[in-house]
Amino acid sequence: MKCKKCKKSTKCSVGGAIFKVFLKIFGVLFGVFAVLFSIFFFDLDGKLMFYVVEPFLKKHYDNMDRKDTLKKDYDINKYPKYDYESVYKKGE
Repeated sequence: MKCKKCKKSTKCSVGGAIFKVFLKIFGVLFGVFAVLFSIFFFDLDGKLMFYVVEPFLKKHYDNMDRKDTLKKDYDINKYPKYDYESVYKKGE
């Protein structure tokens, strides 16, 4: 008996091809899951941050020039006197 769709012998290869596609998709998804699980299980993202990214950021930001706020003069009379009575009128 021949298949009506593919005109071949008793077994239809169309169903087998679909199964092979699903099997490949499942294999790829399982591989992605295995990689992501090992990253999570061994905390590889945290180790990458600690051993690679953080030293790079420390080196970059520790060498920056910063303004020393302790050497700045403290000017207490810089701002005008605040008048509370003009803001809050009595009797309201």
